[in-house]
Amino acid sequence: MNGLKLFVGSGCYSGLFPKAPGTAGSLIMLLPLYFILQVNATWLILLITLACSLACFWVFGYFEEEFGKDPGQLVMDEWAGQSLTFFTVGLAGSTEHHVIILLTGFMLFRFFDVLKPLGIKKVQNLPGGWGIFADDLLAGLYALLCLKTLIFVWPNIFGMV
Repeated sequence: MNGLKLFVGSGCYSGLFPKAPGTAGSLIMLLPLYFILQVNATWLILLITLACSLACFWVFGYFEEEFGKDPGQLVMDEWAGQSLTFFTVGLAGSTEHHVIILLTGFMLFRFFDVLKPLGIKKVQNLPGGWGIFADDLLAGLYALLCLKTLIFVWPNIFGMV
């Protein structure tokens, strides 16, 4: 069972990347998101966000026991936050525009996840495993708001005209 928890919680082992495992995990998540965004399945992004959040609850005890408090190897929380970043964001235009949207969302999410501004750091301290993924969900929400704002302000850059 612990092997399965390691596989799931580390995001198919992407969290075991030696440098910046959260970034590696978030980057890996872009691949399935790209295909989901192609078919504009907003409901599926919500489902993935919820499933990843629930998976965090299932595995966080094992990860803290095995790797310490708020372990970097646990990237399922990054998967949840990275998914939320693209909730209600559709892809339009060319493949180049798709890449711009994905990379912009990725960079915004990593910005909020790493620096933890605007109360994200405070949320990280929630007890009982809540803080492990709640900070990533808040980072994903802030990234979503920024991405949607950028798309609204500069739609031609994102292929939305």
